[in-house]
Amino acid sequence: MRKSDRRTGKLRLILKALCLLLLVGTMSFLMPASAYATDTDNNGDTDERTYEDEPGSSEEPSDTEDLNIGNTVTVQLNNGNGSINGALQIVFILTAIGLIPILMLTLTSFTRIIIVLHFTRQALNTQTAPPNMVLVALALFLTAYIMAPVFTQMYTDAYKPMSDGDISIEEAYEIGVKPLRTYMYGQTEVKDVSVFMEIAGNTEWDGDPDSVPMQVLIPSYMVSELRTAFIIGFLIYIPFLIIDMVVSSVLMSMGMMMLPPTTISMPFKILLFVLADGWNLIIVNLVKTFY
Repeated sequence: MRKSDRRTGKLRLILKALCLLLLVGTMSFLMPASAYATDTDNNGDTDERTYEDEPGSSEEPSDTEDLNIGNTVTVQLNNGNGSINGALQIVFILTAIGLIPILMLTLTSFTRIIIVLHFTRQALNTQTAPPNMVLVALALFLTAYIMAPVFTQMYTDAYKPMSDGDISIEEAYEIGVKPLRTYMYGQTEVKDVSVFMEIAGNTEWDGDPDSVPMQVLIPSYMVSELRTAFIIGFLIYIPFLIIDMVVSSVLMSMGMMMLPPTTISMPFKILLFVLADGWNLIIVNLVKTFY
């Protein structure tokens, strides 16, 4: 089949599809449709209107509460003492799953850990060993280990009482965010908080952690985490940089200037790292920086 015939066939298919869509759209506009209210009183009447009075007939602001009662959605947890419906729990869980990656990057120790592990791999000059999946998995488990006391306190003090109906959602949020704020502020430098407080327009901050809003504490915490991670990465680079300098000097003294120093220095870096039990030193001391 020639190219012109193929193009003609494709154009015919596209035209048929457009005609079909146009026909369906036209029929949907022409076909009459009726909507009825639900039978809330179980008396068989499903054609009642969804409001008690005519729209615009209210004379006082209090009368608007009785208008269009069928067009509003109200969620009640047994007057604040009940449990959340299973369908709503699924919606909340799916929403939380979508937010977990962002919260994991911004509110936990994950950022510092993954940056330090990346610097370690770059200093070893092993390119893709360990692979990214291994580093991310290690960072996740270390984050879970470090944040376990905070998460446990949030669950015990906030989520469990809320699920039992003892406190409201607003109270659970206020109680549950306190352990997280305590952890974040403990890892944040005061100068970062002061700068963001000034940007937010609060130039008279008295240094009280409780007066710092979350929209200020989160970026301050992130900046402090990046600074700390880069400082640790620089310290990790120093011994490996010395090995590169020694190998380069030896190669130049031997007249082997065309041989890349990294090719010779990488086995010595790995040997030094293994003999010094490098992973244990880095991970253990990295975890200690959070305590």
